Amino acid sequence: MTESKEELQARIGDLAYEVTQHNATERAFTGQYDHFFDKGIYVDIVSGEPLFSSLDKYDSGCGWPAFTKPIENDMVTNHEDRSFFMRRTEVRSRQANSHLGHVFPDGPKEAGGLRYCINSAALEFIPYDELEEKGYADYKNLFKSE
Repeated sequence: MTESKEELQARIGDLAYEVTQHNATERAFTGQYDHFFDKGIYVDIVSGEPLFSSLDKYDSGCGWPAFTKPIENDMVTNHEDRSFFMRRTEVRSRQANSHLGHVFPDGPKEAGGLRYCINSAALEFIPYDELEEKGYADYKNLFKSE
């Protein structure tokens, strides 16, 4: 059964709906995950597909959650974005095609040089201690070397 637009908006909320479905951007420094560094993974709020790990999150000072890379490269897709008279690379989730944010080449050099600047509203955080019960047990392996 496919979820209607109205059902999706009711489930994820107005801001998350505008961000993921209409390419909106939450205001800088207002997102719940901007200064949040708990251990776990971040999933697409629409589909639940795993996207980013707290191991790759850092404080870039940009006002949005920043990651050096996705959990796996094939979990996100990149698209040219020429909106607002800028040339940027938009990041979308592969499965749900949710707008997540943008990727920039000004991230930490030692971690590959990328900065995935992602809207908090597009994400749901799954704490490490809840990975198994929420169906993400395979992702506990990410934290073994920690």
